Amino acid sequence: MVTSPSPLPPVQDYPATAALTRALFGDRFEEIHEPWRKLFSTGPFRFREGLTPQERAALSYERLRLVNDAIEDPVDLVVDVERLSALHEWAGPVDAGLATVASIHYNLFLGSLLDHGPGGGRDLRAFTELRRTGTFLCTEAGHGNSASQLETTATFDPATGGFVLHTPSPAAAKFMPNTSSTGGPKTGVVAARLITDGKDRGVFLFLTPLSDDAGGPLPGVEIRRLPQTATSPVDHCVTSFENVRLPHDALLQSGHGRLTRDGVFTSAIGSPRKRFLHSIGRVTAGKLCMSAYSLGVTRHALAVAVRHAHTRHTSGVTAGGSVPLFAHRSHHTPLLDALATTYAATLLHRTAVRQWTEATEAEREDGERLAAVAKGWITWRARAVMTECRERCGAQGLFLANGIAGQLTANEGTITAEGDNLVIWVKAAGEMLLGHVTPKQPSALAPEDRELTDPAFLQDLLADIESVWHQRARTRLRAGKAGDPLNRWNSTVTPALELVDAYAHRRAAEALLTAAGDEAAEPSARYLLHTLHRLFALRRIAAHSGDLLAEGRLTADQVRRLPDAAEDAVVALAPHAPALTRGFSIADEVLLDHPINHPEAMGRDLEAHTGS
Repeated sequence: MVTSPSPLPPVQDYPATAALTRALFGDRFEEIHEPWRKLFSTGPFRFREGLTPQERAALSYERLRLVNDAIEDPVDLVVDVERLSALHEWAGPVDAGLATVASIHYNLFLGSLLDHGPGGGRDLRAFTELRRTGTFLCTEAGHGNSASQLETTATFDPATGGFVLHTPSPAAAKFMPNTSSTGGPKTGVVAARLITDGKDRGVFLFLTPLSDDAGGPLPGVEIRRLPQTATSPVDHCVTSFENVRLPHDALLQSGHGRLTRDGVFTSAIGSPRKRFLHSIGRVTAGKLCMSAYSLGVTRHALAVAVRHAHTRHTSGVTAGGSVPLFAHRSHHTPLLDALATTYAATLLHRTAVRQWTEATEAEREDGERLAAVAKGWITWRARAVMTECRERCGAQGLFLANGIAGQLTANEGTITAEGDNLVIWVKAAGEMLLGHVTPKQPSALAPEDRELTDPAFLQDLLADIESVWHQRARTRLRAGKAGDPLNRWNSTVTPALELVDAYAHRRAAEALLTAAGDEAAEPSARYLLHTLHRLFALRRIAAHSGDLLAEGRLTADQVRRLPDAAEDAVVALAPHAPALTRGFSIADEVLLDHPINHPEAMGRDLEAHTGS
């Protein structure tokens, strides 16, 4: 029987920190993460109090130029998804708007140009030198989740060999792109239907200058600012086109579709829908980037909340007594649960990035699915964890200067960006039910012969939960009435979404357990990772203990002991919460800049931030 390592003595610091950092960030921390960590700890990225949303948006573009100046070769960054997603992890805590515009410029814009025939011989210097900022125009006012039904057209003109880009109706206006004059001149990649000889060839991308050198809209381009959102302050707009003429090389071509200057169209893909998915393939990397943003701000919020819980004192259980907030089980239990979830989420993300970047063509679909599932699970978990952190910091958690509230609201954007979470999970659920994911067979070992401290047993139980929901969804699908596909799917979708959630939990726990099992790791770090895995898994198992009992995968006695087993893990982890957050490797210059971290001088620090 495999069990977790023996408990550690209750010390506040030990050599585990470096090992925890290595577990979370991998062997390439110095190469992949340290440059961003160092850059965003410098003065120009400090929080500035009192700015309007418009001023914050402008500041994000100013900082984007600082980021670009720090990059040796933007093209190398764009093609390295691991480095690119790391940028989002470290930018988010200091400037959510910066993370947004950087994601659009580098991933969606430059990435699309490079993915379609490595630039297609284009001169990219205006974009790599950031003389023009790139943006991405896909979603339309009337077509959000049904993007393959976009109405914008790009009609081939045989007389010129170019195209006429047009918005045929208000519903076809491009919705939410950052196309205003804020940040200077901009060029967009626009998703539009390619029309040749009166035939609709499907949705392709077109490189389209949007503004002149002064930032004003070019002829035929109409740009209207949208109302302020509750998320990161970015210059969201509605953008439409009135018969805008584009040259032939505006079309982003590759094997999914090519058009000669004479109007001869060829494609290696017969389905217009698949051509569209190929055109916007950069969205998968975007899902990994959005997840990375959520992870970065979640780890940061936890570091702030855990430190605050140790420095802020409150009454104890005796009159006149005073103890740190963290001394109370009611305060530290949710933070330890959040730590377990955040470690698991970070390691799930590493798994998803690795699977995506290393996938062969045959494995690409599985990589895309894991990226989609992970994006939904991570960004939703980030919302829950940051909400907990905000509450545990009390009123101080509401101040933007303390690094939680603004990032929490900005995280709402990640839940919708690069595919609304619920929609991409519905797609993943359908694929999983069609045989793309096979549930693990139940263990041959009887539950009464196993212990709740055995990580392999816990993983088997997580797999059993997945199997339960897979079977329920399959049963619903088979029982559905033929000839009514919508009703049949409606009767299936609820357990199917539970299946996706169970799959995500299992994969996250699996990634955490793999890190805990690294024999090269420092022993105390292995112990902490094992205990985090145990707490994370037990919380999930407890929520589904009825099903597991009914299926004979847990005994009645084990169900009764679940709360105590989780409590034991909380007790074991509590003394080591500071070390677990130090494993996040957040720069002191960033963490200690928050007024909440200086309770003895809160008034003075807030005064310094407000400039009063």
